[in-house]
Amino acid sequence: MSACVRIRHDHTARSSPPSRASGIKRPHSPPPPRRGGRFRIKGADLSASITVFLIAVPMSLGLAVAMDAPLEAGLISAAVGGIVAGLLGGTPLQVSGPSAGLTVVTAELIQIYGWRTTCAITIGAGLLQILLGSLRAARGALAVSPAIVHGTLAGIGVAIALAQLHIVLGGSPLSSAAANALALPEQLGRSSPAAPLIGALTIAVLVVWPRLPGRIGRAVRRLPAALASVAIATAVAAVAAPGIARVDLPSWRSHALPELPQGPVLALATAVFTVLLVASLESLLAAVAVDKLTAGRSGGRTADSATPAPVTPAAPPVQRSDLDRELRGQGVANVLSGLLGGLPVSGGAVRSSANVRAGATGRAATVLHGVWVLLAAGLLVTALEWIPLAALAALVMVVGFQMVSFAHIRNVHRHREFLVYGATITGVVLFGVLEGVAIGIAVAVAVALHRLARTRITVTDQNGQHLVVVRGQLTFLAVPRLSRALGQLPRGGDAVVELDGFFMDHAAYETIQHWSDAQTAQGGRVVFTGRSGGRIAEPASAAHSCCRPWTPWRNHHCHDQPGRPVDARRTAATWVAFPSGEHPSAGQGPTGSGRAEADTPKASAAGPIDGFATSGDGAAVPRRTGAHRLASGLSSFQRNTAPLVRDELARLAREGQRPSQLFITCADSRLVTSMITASGPGDLFTVRNVGNLVPPPGAEAGDDSVGAAIEYAVDVLKVESITVCGHSGCGAMQALMSTGPDAPQTSLWRWLRHGLPSLERMRSRHHAWARISGRLPADEVEQLCLSNVVQQLDHLRAHESVARRLAEGALQLHGMYFHVGEAQAYLLAEGASAGCGIDEVFDRVGPGDPNNARPYDITDLSDPTGLSAPGDHAAASTPAAAADPADPSGSGELERTSA
Repeated sequence: MSACVRIRHDHTARSSPPSRASGIKRPHSPPPPRRGGRFRIKGADLSASITVFLIAVPMSLGLAVAMDAPLEAGLISAAVGGIVAGLLGGTPLQVSGPSAGLTVVTAELIQIYGWRTTCAITIGAGLLQILLGSLRAARGALAVSPAIVHGTLAGIGVAIALAQLHIVLGGSPLSSAAANALALPEQLGRSSPAAPLIGALTIAVLVVWPRLPGRIGRAVRRLPAALASVAIATAVAAVAAPGIARVDLPSWRSHALPELPQGPVLALATAVFTVLLVASLESLLAAVAVDKLTAGRSGGRTADSATPAPVTPAAPPVQRSDLDRELRGQGVANVLSGLLGGLPVSGGAVRSSANVRAGATGRAATVLHGVWVLLAAGLLVTALEWIPLAALAALVMVVGFQMVSFAHIRNVHRHREFLVYGATITGVVLFGVLEGVAIGIAVAVAVALHRLARTRITVTDQNGQHLVVVRGQLTFLAVPRLSRALGQLPRGGDAVVELDGFFMDHAAYETIQHWSDAQTAQGGRVVFTGRSGGRIAEPASAAHSCCRPWTPWRNHHCHDQPGRPVDARRTAATWVAFPSGEHPSAGQGPTGSGRAEADTPKASAAGPIDGFATSGDGAAVPRRTGAHRLASGLSSFQRNTAPLVRDELARLAREGQRPSQLFITCADSRLVTSMITASGPGDLFTVRNVGNLVPPPGAEAGDDSVGAAIEYAVDVLKVESITVCGHSGCGAMQALMSTGPDAPQTSLWRWLRHGLPSLERMRSRHHAWARISGRLPADEVEQLCLSNVVQQLDHLRAHESVARRLAEGALQLHGMYFHVGEAQAYLLAEGASAGCGIDEVFDRVGPGDPNNARPYDITDLSDPTGLSAPGDHAAASTPAAAADPADPSGSGELERTSA
């Protein structure tokens, strides 16, 4: 339903949180700590820890090689990050250890100060992290522009890839990214074939492994691609290139520990701050991404990210991240890692997303992964020394390339921040991380000031009416030009002021308001519009609508909660729509003086707020509820809506109904069909029942109401289309799944048995799983809701009248799914709606042209830095991705359960 007037929502609940004694639990508060609890290890955490361990070992060794650090330091960092940060951090499912984001910084510190001083710098950065976490400064780190953060990570990725390319070619990296790029031609000329071939084999396995098709592919994909590529490259090198350079783990007795730093104090402080900045930003961004990935985890996914795991409704919810605690935990881990001679620690996107996808439920998975790394460092030294350096370098090089995320580039370009992104990358590659961040911040500030100060004001005369067009933001800097332009208009004349900007400060507002008052006082008329031409009180899309829904729908239940404090300034209707395309007072002030409407109407000027009476002192009194609600609603209709729809309903009464659609949907009270379809009187012939079921012909057993409605709509009303609409959280589908064969023969069960074919369809191997574009269904209930829509379309085709009209080409069938919580509609693909057996995918309907509905555009939350291997994501980061995110193998097959 189109919205014509935006009004504020009721937020009074925030001002009066429930007391602890009340027993009411706030929706976003973490679960209370269990008293007397102990560290519990579940089977899912054990299997997830092994999966992450298999990724962490080759990654840690590869990063140590990239930093030119002792190889055992990478294993120490992984073990400390897993155990210490896992126990003390604020993100239970985040896995910490050496990260690609710190590679360039650490490599430069080792080259300048040596390894032992670098360990001391790591300790200093950890102490500062503990201090900042104690001061609750973690949220402030997220205030950095995403363009700067992603540009920094992308620049680091470019530098990593250039450095590791030299090792893949059999050489050694130089001191800077620019030097590595310039030295590549010479390195290519003197490289031997063994190392490049092993590196190429590693890269090929990394790319192909997640896409292996068929049952065998699904089975082997349970082994992480990173481990598989290194293992295959090691086996091939052992046979074909026995003389290739390999990992050399020195004796633990010769392991170097930190020493007191020596050097200029300012330079050392800068180094500590750089490690602090990069490690903290990467850890906090990864923590936020883990929260989002955990919240969107589709009912538990197995390690191969292709097979849906069984739904476990009784599983306890994972706590949301405590970012300050996470920063303190990272600080303690860095202090201990530095003391033990390990690399700097930060949260890792690759390991964390793998941990979530593998089904981890708590800290046990993270901690156990650190224990396995510690055991491997002591017991698997001989096996690790067989790994070729070229294989590890190729692994890290791919990670570096993947840090340059095309999804992030599209996002910053869409938000017009590509200049900031590009400047940050250039600064990081040419000058270093800290310098690149400083350049990015400077460019971002310059761009913001330019946009803020860039305001264009033009005045044109259109047949006696003046048009004032203001492009850009209205701040005090633009007030002189604005006053000069408005002063040129004749007093008392008509004018249209088109404001194309999203910000207006107090000085500009008062300038416009005083000029508008003066114009209207002298008989003029002033109308304020947006760029689309719609009045300032209505959304831009409304200006292009020739007709919109009739009925004002109001979220009035927020006022009906007993005992809730009432604030007239915060109560609001959510939607108001009018048939003429505008609010009756749009462009006219409350007194008819022609003053433009303010964005926030005052109760004293606009009259009583709907749903509230006004006392003599202006206080709002909540409306009556309970037995009076029906009468109150009818009275409101007669007062507000009937005058607007009376003419149209009179026309429909004379001419009769001519609906174009038969709409079959659930009786759920949350589905307002006229709102979600933007329809009005005479548009829809609606049939509502429990579960949006369509009994096939001959199966009604005494209930012919749905069949009669279908016959009447198709044969008498001659509708052009029939839509079956399911929705999220359908109680009928939940009841269908929970009811066994010995269910009592109640009226509800006798009706729900018409949904048993849908349940059989979902569990059958002979039908493809219905799925939402961009992701798998969230759980079995949502899967059944989708399958039910497809099954009911099959039942529709069995009706004689429907089959006849379909054969004539005069009727179309549509499947639809409405997600209530997202207020998002999805349409079944045309081929599946027509019964052609094509994959049953429900595509997201966007706000644009409905004929060009695109698949669901999901930003990849599992990997904010773009580090995951191709096909590892739970959701695609781009619309219409070439590989179906729900099926990383690209085979079009999904693991099914037998009927």
